[in-house]
Amino acid sequence: MFRISRSMQFLAKMLANPDPLPVILPKPKGPVVIWNLIRRCNLTCKHCYSISADKDFPGELNTQEVFYVLDDLKQFLVPAIIFSGGEPLLRSDIFEIAEKAKSMGFYTGLSTNGTIIDQHNIDAISQAGFDYIGISIDGIEATHDTFRRKEGAFAASMQGIQYCQEKGIKVGLRFTLTQDNAHELPQLLALMEQLDIDKFYLSHLNYAGRGNKNRGQDVIHQMSRTAMDLLFDTCWNSIIQGENKEFVTGNNDADGVYFLFWVQKNYPEYVHIMQNYLEQWGGNASGVNIANIDNLGEVHPDTFWWNYPLGNVRHRPFSQIWQDSSDPLMQGLKASPRPLEGRCAACQHQKICNGNTRVRAYQLTQNYWAEDPACYLSDEEIGVHTPQPRLSVTPYQSPSKTTVSS
Repeated sequence: MFRISRSMQFLAKMLANPDPLPVILPKPKGPVVIWNLIRRCNLTCKHCYSISADKDFPGELNTQEVFYVLDDLKQFLVPAIIFSGGEPLLRSDIFEIAEKAKSMGFYTGLSTNGTIIDQHNIDAISQAGFDYIGISIDGIEATHDTFRRKEGAFAASMQGIQYCQEKGIKVGLRFTLTQDNAHELPQLLALMEQLDIDKFYLSHLNYAGRGNKNRGQDVIHQMSRTAMDLLFDTCWNSIIQGENKEFVTGNNDADGVYFLFWVQKNYPEYVHIMQNYLEQWGGNASGVNIANIDNLGEVHPDTFWWNYPLGNVRHRPFSQIWQDSSDPLMQGLKASPRPLEGRCAACQHQKICNGNTRVRAYQLTQNYWAEDPACYLSDEEIGVHTPQPRLSVTPYQSPSKTTVSS
């Protein structure tokens, strides 16, 4: 995850104070855990990584098992938990779980499609004390409803946002960028401003679940650059105007390198300081500072590695699973530098990007360490002087494995 706002706020402080103190970013003591508590969902979105459906899935952790895991996560110094799904609000004990986590001192987030937030549950949502609620939006009404495969989904989500705002809950839009909706990004940013929404999260399409089946629609590299240019300009204008809005991207750590180029273009005298800042951020954190627990209790390096279980919290504590260095993928993810190949191995910005998203490389090549095909930076920009063959994500090539069993 690349926090555009935080990086730009640091730059703004430097502009206000030409002699800044050395940059020392705190190192996380434990990983942020994205926890898919339930696989059931009332929607069947085109890009769903968990391949959810509106039915019950057997074998999911019960309330007491969830509480046991929370105790272990607390002892392991996990700072934050993002409750996801499926649709987590369909889980009957979601508020009991959320209130328990909040009482233990976790930062708690809720990732939801927003369509079932209404006058009947908004008080319970508010009392659960979520620090942040992210609502997934795929474009303006017609586009969103097409992606969500349900007429009226957009209107229901907008109503859910309004209910959250009325209760003073921090709420944000979560937008997955594809070739079919990239043209509506300006309208969504305008909607954010119009509705005074706190946060905007842009997710680059990752090849997992239905996202993998639809990866032939992934935006071409120039569309990624155009989207980032717009986000940078929007975020910088927001900071200049003194607004407290947050802009974040995910699933393409080349964004951090591209931001360094933005600094080089606009404030070249600060580029070396920003490079140090971005290297301390460190890019992709899958298997290190980002973890996933699925609905059955399986632990994964992140939410897009559902085909790669590391162990089950029913049989072994998360803290033990996460520290086990015998697994070959986890060995590589935790290594510094990672055992990268292709353009990623030759890239001079490895310390910023950390090899980007490994699951995309794997889905295309069956090789964990191949170059990330969604890197939108040129050979010249990453310091590769001998032209390297580029992997292509279009036309779609079916991998030999699926991302998650149905």
